[in-house]
Amino acid sequence: MTPPNERRLLTAQEYRQAQDSPEFAELRRRFRRFAVPMTVAFLTWYLLYVLLSTYAPDLMSTEVFGNVNLGILLGLGQFVSTFLITQLYVRYSGRTTDPIADEMRERLEAHEFSAPRGKGAPRA
Repeated sequence: MTPPNERRLLTAQEYRQAQDSPEFAELRRRFRRFAVPMTVAFLTWYLLYVLLSTYAPDLMSTEVFGNVNLGILLGLGQFVSTFLITQLYVRYSGRTTDPIADEMRERLEAHEFSAPRGKGAPRA
């Protein structure tokens, strides 16, 4: 591994070539496959909680046990679901996106995305 003070900085062209690569397109696709449905699900769940709190106070004040009502349990459920989504994402990314990202980072650091400069090729 090259020491940090001996590394050549990456050019904008190298970043663009990495961004235009099929690997990066696959990385984005895999990320979106998790992020979009999970975001929609969580926002729906949050909106349901807010709407119930606003328009169904009798339902939300239903005692479940002792002084704990349904509203408190659903509110705590917001925190629990946030941690659950985080855990799911960590596991998902470790299996599906991190390997691609790691390989792309190694290629970038090795300057494998740099195009050979021929006559008339723009310099970055």
